[in-house]
Amino acid sequence: MVSRSPVHRPAHRPAPFFARIARAAAVSLALAVPGVAAAETRIAVVDVQHAVMQTEDGIRAQATLKKLFDRRQQELDAKQTELQRAREDIEKQSRVLSRESLQKRMEDWQRQMVELQTVFVDYNKELQKKQGELTGPILKKMMLIVTRIAKKSGYEIIFDKQAAPYVRADLDLTEQVIQLYNTGGGEDDASGDKAEKKDDAK
Repeated sequence: MVSRSPVHRPAHRPAPFFARIARAAAVSLALAVPGVAAAETRIAVVDVQHAVMQTEDGIRAQATLKKLFDRRQQELDAKQTELQRAREDIEKQSRVLSRESLQKRMEDWQRQMVELQTVFVDYNKELQKKQGELTGPILKKMMLIVTRIAKKSGYEIIFDKQAAPYVRADLDLTEQVIQLYNTGGGEDDASGDKAEKKDDAK
């Protein structure tokens, strides 16, 4: 009998990759102004993961990732099905094959299984790289929007909501950030920052 070594498949949806966005942004999202008394500090939160996924760009990114994921998963499934049939064939032939022939076929099957595991790891790396390429610009623009809201509304600190055990509903700016993103709020802020830098340089 040949031992089974099934490939551990990735999650059925690529969305969990976006969870890394929230962790990556946890530090950069906290905007602090030094010298402000604790009693006067205004605090808000943004659910970064949810916001990224709900922007128009984020939705398109998820669709692109899902297409890539589905294509790669089909390739893995086809190869695993092929190896499963080969394993069954080896078991059927085990009584008629010579010991040397059986051992050779078993070693070949095990080699192919190891190769499949390697392909699985490579596919995961490919998906993670693609996720970074697609969501990096979204996150960058979102941070500009958060900074813009903080400056205009007088927030000293804006935290990632996922890092807060409890948040009062009126302190959650997530939907506002999504709306500003989809209406080009980040681009406005970027141009504003450039103007400020020019004024400072004078």
